[in-house]
This record gives sequence, C-alpha cells and structure tokens, in this order.
Amino acid sequence: MNITGHTQLTALLGSPVAHSISPLMHNEAFRLRGLDYVYLCFDINENTLPAAVAGLKECGIRGFNLTMPNKNRIVDLLDDLSPAARLIGAVNTVVNDNGRLTGYNTDGIGYMQSVADAGYDIKGKTITVMGAGGAATAICAQAALDGVDEIHIFARRTSRFWERTQRLADTINSTLSCRACLHENQDHSALKSAVSKSALLLNATSVGMAPNTDTSIISDRSLFRPDLIVSDVIYNPKETLLLNQAKAAGCPTFNGMYMLLYQGAEAFRLWTGKDMPVKEIKEKFFSDGEH
Repeated sequence: MNITGHTQLTALLGSPVAHSISPLMHNEAFRLRGLDYVYLCFDINENTLPAAVAGLKECGIRGFNLTMPNKNRIVDLLDDLSPAARLIGAVNTVVNDNGRLTGYNTDGIGYMQSVADAGYDIKGKTITVMGAGGAATAICAQAALDGVDEIHIFARRTSRFWERTQRLADTINSTLSCRACLHENQDHSALKSAVSKSALLLNATSVGMAPNTDTSIISDRSLFRPDLIVSDVIYNPKETLLLNQAKAAGCPTFNGMYMLLYQGAEAFRLWTGKDMPVKEIKEKFFSDGEH
C-alpha cells in the first residue's frame, strides 16, 4: 500500500479495538478496487470521543466506524442522521462531506445478511435479543423491517438505553406488522417464555467478549434446545462461552464475523461510492470465521 499526499483516511473508533480485523478487510478492499484510501484503528472511549471526532474532522477524515462503547454517544456529535440511524438512536458509520458529519447504521443490514449466510430464515418467526445498545437496536429495527413476526428484547431497566429501546419497540408496534416487547433482564419467567417460542436467541451485548471470555449472558442452560439457533454479535473469541454452551446442548450457532463483513461492505459503499469486493474479502478473511 502506497500512502500519498492524496490518501483519504477512514478509521474505527472504539475500545478495545486492537483485535479488530476491520483494517485488514477495508485496506484489502481499497487495494482491490485501486482506491487511494487507508483504514486505521484508534482506541477511543466515550470520554475521549468528542475530542477525537473534532480532531479527525479537522484533519479531513473521509469517514469512520464506531464500535463499543461509542455507537450511542456519537449521535450527539453529528450534524445529521440517516432515517434508520435516527429511528435506532445509534450510529456505526459516519461520512464526512466537507466538514458535515452524517451518521448511518449498517449493523442491522449486516446482521440480517449474516443470518441468511448461515443458512437460516427467520422471517415470520419469533426471536429473542439480549441487549439494548447500538447493535441490539439496529438489529431489532432491521429484523422488524425484514419481516420477523415477534421480537423479545431483554435489558436492564436501569440501563440508560431503556427508554430509547421502549420507544423503538413502540414505533415497531405502531408502524410495522412485527410485535416488539421489552423485558427486564432479571425477569427469568419472561425470558424462559420468550426463548421457548423463539427460533433464534441473540446476544447483542459485549458479555463474553475478549478479554472477559469466561462470562455468558445466559445463566440457565435449560433454555437451550436443539432447534434453537443461538447467535452472538461477538467475533473475538470466535466461539464465546454462550456459543460453547449452546453447541454442547445441540444448538446450531454462529458468531458475528459475517455481520462484520456485511456492515463493513455498506460502510465501504458510503465512503467510496463503490461496492466492496465481498467475495474476495470473504474468502481471504472470513472463510473459517462463522460455521
């Protein structure tokens, strides 16, 4: 890769980010498309995010991704939001057009494509989603738009995202045919009932992510059954404790690798106006990541 005086910067802002394969994916895609761009990672948390965004904006960054814990905090630092990002209240991709920062959310699109890639069809079915952060709400919104019949969302009532997630559920219920219901994390009766009806159980929190790999969002292993698909947005480690527990119970499982691929492909398009060479990127970096 040749860095020139015209090279355009893109980046990932999050904490931790050292494990991310996004730089490999995007820099190879730029090379394959012959684009003078580079993608870097910066370890930025919610406290340092405002200063980082201001500095990158002044430096003329073309755009950047957000990962945990910044997907919600970034909203207050932007000039505009796409309709989907406004509905969700979270952003994972920002485009800088001559100093005007617009936020998008490609997580939901990425996750629903990853479900299809894993060989499953959840349209018309019930799903259970653990979490109320940026990834969780993006996935819930896209799942509802794509025809999932019922969504049960579990979060802490003390979470700062509780009211926003309730508003999302209300919007889904009033505008789409999908039914969405928000539950308290500690309501084990509701969780057991929801999972028993669900085709898919998704962890959309950071519980189980490296380096804290000895934790699982599900403590009651009796919830697992062989026809329940269990998924995790986490891809480091490739098999979280949750997926390990589910697999031991005979459940089909998949991680967040392909969600990363497809949300990245949409971000690539927003920054460059060109399609990511998904086939080549998938073969090079994701061939052993998901199944």
